[in-house]
Formats: sequence, C-alpha cells, structure tokens
Amino acid sequence: MSYAMDEYYRETVAQAPASARATFIKRTYLHLTGAVLAFVALEAVLIGSGAAVDIVQTMFAQRGAWLALMVVFIGGGYAAQYMARSGQPVGLQYAGLALYVLLETLIFLPILTIAQIKYGPTVPLQAGVVTLAVFGGLTAAVVTSGKDFSFLGPVLWVGSFLALGLVVAAVFFGGLNLGLWFSVAMVALAAGFIIYDTSNVIHRYGVNEHVAASLALFASVALMFYYVLRIFMATRNN
Repeated sequence: MSYAMDEYYRETVAQAPASARATFIKRTYLHLTGAVLAFVALEAVLIGSGAAVDIVQTMFAQRGAWLALMVVFIGGGYAAQYMARSGQPVGLQYAGLALYVLLETLIFLPILTIAQIKYGPTVPLQAGVVTLAVFGGLTAAVVTSGKDFSFLGPVLWVGSFLALGLVVAAVFFGGLNLGLWFSVAMVALAAGFIIYDTSNVIHRYGVNEHVAASLALFASVALMFYYVLRIFMATRNN
C-alpha cells in the first residue's frame, strides 16, 4: 500500500531494457520476502518469549492508546516510505524498510498475541497461507495482463480514508462494532492495493527503486493478512 506515487519516479521499469527489468523485479521480491521473514521472526520472538503479553498490557493500560498507536503507525509509515526512496542514501533506504517492518510488528502484536492465546499458531498460519495464495494469484494476474492499474489509486485512497474514519469512530464510540463484513471489505481493499502496487512496480518505479517498491508491496500484504486473520478469528468465535 504505497503512500505516495506522484511525479517522483522518472525512468520507469517498463521503459528499461529487459535485463534491467528482470533484475529490478528479482530484487524487489527478494526484499519483500526478507521483510516478511523479518516480520515473522520478530513476532515469533516477542510472542514466544512472553514479552508480547507485557507489551500489549502496557500499550493498552491507558484509554486511547490504540488511537495513539495508529497515529504513530501512519506517521511512521510516511516517514519510512520517504526514507526508502532511491533518492536517499542506500543505508537510509534500508533503514526505512526496517522501520516499516518494526511498525507492522508493533501494530500486529495485539491481534497475534490474542490469536496465539486463544487458538495457538494454527489460525495465524492458515491466515498467512491464504494471504500469500491470494497475493500470488493477484500478482500473476497483473503481470500477465500487462495493464497499468494506476487509475485505481484515487478509489483506493477514498476507501482507505473511509475505513480509517470508521476505525477512529469505533475507538471513540465503543458501541460501534466493526464486524465480519468490515473485515471482508478491508480484504477487498487490500486486494485492490496489491493490484495497484504490483502494477506500479512495473509501470511507475525506476530500476533502482526496489527498496521502496518492496515496502509498498509489504504494506499491502500486511493489510490483507491483518483482515484475513480477523475473519478467521471471527469465524472461529462463531
């Protein structure tokens, strides 16, 4: 889920020679794989050590802590993407990707801790497999179509702001229950972002912007995983 995709990118992957395109795509998806593995490892260490329970209890000891965490996540996400742009030094680009992985680890910690306590590792694993399968299918569809799906951007961002408004309202007004159908709608929104970001990997990024591209894809995969996991948990509760 990329935070900005404007005139910043000049020479695109689509305009580059075939060898440069292949190298860029390989690097992008290797970095995406590394980000996913780092996320899984961090969550496993925090949950397995028991530190996750203490962190979650501390995080939510104060009213409004979830809203504060969202603000940190959104602000940190914009900062991470800025850092990951190819115009920045290489070290800063990787620092941006690492920062985003840490932010996702933090935002996922409560739901994964609850899932682990209630269901064990089975439900998160199933949600992860479904997420990766859908991501793979959508990626293949976009690549084989060769189409530019950048036109989806405005629609996706309107949907994102509407969803954010509902989440904020749910935090302030506890009676607002964002149930199963909200999670289904968010999975559809995440699927749209995967299509959009995969298209941008081919048509919008430059050949040296693999770190920023992998961050955008990781954000979309994480969004889908979060709400697929919520759906699995909701169906188990029912």
